[in-house]
Amino acid sequence: MTATTHAFQAEVTQLLKLMIHSLYSNKEIFLRELVSNASDACDKLRFEGLQNPDLLTEGSDFEINLSVDKEAGTITVTDNGIGMSHTEIAEFLGTIAGSGTREYLARLTGDQQKDAQLIGQFGVGFYSAFVVAKHVTVDSLRAGEDKAVRWSSDGSGQYAIEDSDYARRGTRITLTLRDDEQEFLEPSRLQFIVKRYSDHIGIPIRLQNEEGEFEVINDSTALWQRPKNEIEDQQYKDLYQSIAHAIDEPLAWVHNRVEGKYDYTSLYFIPTQRPYDLYEREQQHGVKLFIQRVFILEDKSQLLPRYLRFVRGLVDSNDLPLNVSRELLQSNRTVDAIRSGSTKKILGLLTSIARDEPEKYQKFWDLFGAVLKEGIVEDQGNQAALAGLLRFASTHNDSLDETTSLSDYVGRMKSAQKEIYYMIADSKTAASTSPHIEGLRKRGYEVLLLGDRIDEWLVTHLSSFEDHPLRSVAHGDLDLDDEAGDKESQQQLDEQYRDLLARIQSLLAERVEEVRLSSRLVDSPSCVVAQEGAPSGFLKSMLEQAGQAMPEVKPVLEINPSHPLIVRMNIEKDKELFRDYASLVFEQAILAEGGQLKDPAAFVQRMNQVILAVSS
Repeated sequence: MTATTHAFQAEVTQLLKLMIHSLYSNKEIFLRELVSNASDACDKLRFEGLQNPDLLTEGSDFEINLSVDKEAGTITVTDNGIGMSHTEIAEFLGTIAGSGTREYLARLTGDQQKDAQLIGQFGVGFYSAFVVAKHVTVDSLRAGEDKAVRWSSDGSGQYAIEDSDYARRGTRITLTLRDDEQEFLEPSRLQFIVKRYSDHIGIPIRLQNEEGEFEVINDSTALWQRPKNEIEDQQYKDLYQSIAHAIDEPLAWVHNRVEGKYDYTSLYFIPTQRPYDLYEREQQHGVKLFIQRVFILEDKSQLLPRYLRFVRGLVDSNDLPLNVSRELLQSNRTVDAIRSGSTKKILGLLTSIARDEPEKYQKFWDLFGAVLKEGIVEDQGNQAALAGLLRFASTHNDSLDETTSLSDYVGRMKSAQKEIYYMIADSKTAASTSPHIEGLRKRGYEVLLLGDRIDEWLVTHLSSFEDHPLRSVAHGDLDLDDEAGDKESQQQLDEQYRDLLARIQSLLAERVEEVRLSSRLVDSPSCVVAQEGAPSGFLKSMLEQAGQAMPEVKPVLEINPSHPLIVRMNIEKDKELFRDYASLVFEQAILAEGGQLKDPAAFVQRMNQVILAVSS
């Protein structure tokens, strides 16, 4: 077959340029990535060979070989793993899968440091070869096939595919180094990189010496199988970067060995960067499953609950069969036990960080808190532990960037207070300026300020904490007049404004369920309140934006009898002007909670009429 030239997928071209410029200070990871891919290829063949022994006709002694040619300026990485077919090599090396790729790349800024962080979120992989190479050639023969294929590119936007005379099962990658990257032609440099990042790989990694002989340079000892007191922090960090294809350091990790009814080892890391596809709940990567130190697959959905999808790590089981499939994982008691035990270990790690290192936990919460909240909805068995990990902005703090736990909130509650008050809006800022919290603030009650999209579902599933019900300040009748004098004063106001309430009710009968005086307002003239058990205005707006129709449930309009506008309304004799006042009081309450008006033009017209009437 003559060579055919193809254009890279647009995202690949953009990613190549980014890697070349952004990973300049961390170039050595190219070898880590190529060795990791070679190891995966060997493990994949070992796995497929269990079901199809004919694929192993060239033997099952796997190896990864490294060699340099100083005269030619090349490094060669060879494995005898699964290999790639013509179709696979075009798919794997010419495109990037993932629905979030384009959105991720749109966030690139051109700033080398910031874009390097984005690379860490995306993952490095094969394309890191172009950080040091001006040309890359890949020869590959798929196990079970008799025709090899060659892929080559200089990383400038195109690649070529043609037949290859390569006759050995597996893949050979040849990197022609850039003139300023000759340091990597020194065998000692390659050996150092392998020892740092790939020493744990269970397949022999061999480096060609000056005499042309290959010598094994890795221990082939799984780091996670060693006692924890024999492992240094830097070794944990290097392992994290290797298995996660990451460039950031982990925030924390938990290493656990279980023996007894089930026998497995787990090692989980909390990243310090968000993966680019964090909010794609169906993502599968993140946790590697090993069986007796043999890599089987990478699938987080079975090994951890989805709300822990930010976690990176591995599980090594001695109980599962080597020919395990994804389908078997879905209905396996051992996997269920691993999942349950791992979840508790990770939540325990987060709990200890939250207790002992609050600043570090705040960093974690800023990165992954919105995802962890999903666990309140999905994981009833661990809801108590998850509730203790929740953090919210609060009126107790001067800054919206500061957060508080539910436990700390309860510790600050007023002596007669029974409920935990919260306000939900489309942002923490909107919640902090909501009219609904004015009365609570004045009386010294703390209010949690919720602004994540999932918060509506969270409070639906978390009804109480430490026997204190959670109470929305935008629902129902909030009775804040605790003292006898307050109640007597409220009764007098009810009598004084009874006619006004009736007049407004008659004009807005089709728009509101009830009009009443408010104990929650201080500075604002009005607010709308959802009836007890009804969806809030914020939830209604959010569902409508998602295209889900909501049944019309009329809200309650509360007015502030102390506000000058309401006082003016109470003495207004002009019926048309009063009608405009009533509509404006309702409509501005809708706007204040982030809602939308059905007829904005009519609102503006009414506003102009009132301004003209007052000014004249």
